[in-house]
Order: sequence, then C-alpha cells, then structure tokens
Amino acid sequence: MSSFTNRRTIRKYKDEDISAAQLESLLYQASRAATMGNMQLYSVVVTRSAEMKEKLSPLHFGQPMVKGAPVVLTFCADFNRFTKWCEVRHADAGYDNYLSFLNAASDTLLYVQAFCTLAEEAGLGTCYLGTTLYNPQGIIDLMKLPRLTFPVATITVGVPAECPEQTDRLPFQAYAHAETYQDYTPNQLDIIYYVKEQLEENRKFVELNKKENLAQVFTDCRYTKKDNEAMSKGIIEALKHQGFL
Repeated sequence: MSSFTNRRTIRKYKDEDISAAQLESLLYQASRAATMGNMQLYSVVVTRSAEMKEKLSPLHFGQPMVKGAPVVLTFCADFNRFTKWCEVRHADAGYDNYLSFLNAASDTLLYVQAFCTLAEEAGLGTCYLGTTLYNPQGIIDLMKLPRLTFPVATITVGVPAECPEQTDRLPFQAYAHAETYQDYTPNQLDIIYYVKEQLEENRKFVELNKKENLAQVFTDCRYTKKDNEAMSKGIIEALKHQGFL
C-alpha cells in the first residue's frame, strides 16, 4: 500500500527553514500535475517574512500555523497570465467568466495536491487552511492580486515537530458508486457514519456543544447556514471584483 495512506496534517513545525532551492524544486515538480489544455492556470505566492505572516494571520482567523510555519503558500487560480499572453499575441481572450474561474480553480487544486504529496514525500509537513475562501478579498488586497486571479488554497509547510494521530476517514463504500450514483438510505448512513459518530473526541464535541448528535455540531456550530451564506456573498463579490463574474 502507498505511503500516502500514512499522511497526516502537520500544524506544528521545527524552527528550521526550507531552502529556496528545495521549495523551488518541489513547486516545479508539482507542475507535472494534470492541467486543462496545458495552460497551467495557477500561481503561488510564497510568504516567508514575519511581517507578511503577521498581516496574513488574521485573514486566516489567527490560526497559529500561519506564523509558526517557515513558509506559507497561497495558491491562486490565475487566468491573468494566460490572458495577457493572448493579448500581446493579438489573440482575443474571453476568460472573464465563471467557467474560466472553475477551470482555473480546478487546475490550481490539482497543482496543490501534487505539491503537498511531493513535499510530504520529501519529509516535510503540510497543513491545508480551509479559511482561504472565507475572506478572499482581504487576501486579494494584501497580496495585490490582479484581475482574473483568485486565492483558492493556502498551505503551511515546514519540518514536522509533531506526529499526530491520523484523523478518521469514511469507508470506501461511502463515496464510491458503480456506474451511476446510488443515493443513501437512512440505514446506509447509519453504517457509513457509525465509526465517526462513536469516536471519543466526536462524542465530546456533541456533549460540549449540547447537541443531540454530531451532524448538529456541523450544522449548528461549525459550518452554519448563516455563515455559509455570508461567506458565499463575499466570494461572489470578490469574483466580480476580480473580473470572473
């Protein structure tokens, strides 16, 4: 079985730098990831300075990894570069639309996963920050992202200073469908989510939040409808600002 099955998220890093040569090599190797039309619709902003990390931290809700990692990488969907290339070649670019954003975002995430896999194979630890899309306009402004670029994912990278337990995953049968999508019955959902619901830490989440079950912790506390709608509005406004809508 692949060593990938042993991967885990690393949030604490040793006080060791990552050389520019190693980082450049990993970022270049990751460019062999699949890409739509061989256009490579992504860019990455490398943050090393304490000053920039200080400014970036509140945009990620103060998560300690932002300041604690030697390197923070902000991966951006980027149709700016390709569009400008078209313009200087007198080609009529038409990539200021939502489909182009989705294509660039897909390209970017493929590149992100390739980089993370390569970095972890090289002995580094990574942490994916899901907060990048919570406040995209703030990141756009801080990093001076031009039109037709958009922050999609942030990864912290460093030499691991911990080896945490792996988090749980759903069984293969939960997400693999043969030929057509097979919708879930209540009984199947009971089976699929049984282990997750019975984990001690999840049972504590339910108790601490005074909820009936783990699903209610997600819907009422962690990822609420109100927050999702507010952040969706922010994403739409930022997409308009960047020229994708």
